[in-house]
Amino acid sequence: MLLLKMTNEVGKAMFQRAGELKVPVSFMCMKGLDLHISEIEQLCTEFPSTVVILDHLAFCKPPLNDQEQLVFSRLLNLSRFPQLYVKFSALFRVSREKHPYLDLSPLLSQIVSSFGANRAMWGSDFPYVVPECGYKEGKEAVNSIANKVSLSPSDLEWIMGKTAMQLLQ
Repeated sequence: MLLLKMTNEVGKAMFQRAGELKVPVSFMCMKGLDLHISEIEQLCTEFPSTVVILDHLAFCKPPLNDQEQLVFSRLLNLSRFPQLYVKFSALFRVSREKHPYLDLSPLLSQIVSSFGANRAMWGSDFPYVVPECGYKEGKEAVNSIANKVSLSPSDLEWIMGKTAMQLLQ
């Protein structure tokens, strides 16, 4: 498998320019966070003014083994970069269960504990969510997941829109 390096000269220049323009850079780690985390860490270290969004929980599913737990722990460790945000999105893609995806409750709780609700945001993954469970049901799943871990109404407000409104204005 050929992986293009995000930390090559062109990648770094683009990443730096995005920071200068105040344009967030979004990473979609479809093949797994573990393939990209070193580069994400390097770019966040070198360019702290560039805002980073990890889409779809960085494709971390609820861990079933030590390797998956290690990758999720590494995701949580990225909270040390204040410019990095996590998108709680495409729940049907990262859950191991059917709607309402309650197996994601511990992950959401840990994301909020590590990053803070003000650095987490929901995304619908529209239009792909429609055939999976529907837009409305996808949104309602977040409430069910949050209720399972007793997330505060304030935290839920941040996740469901306040973070995105602040970040993307």
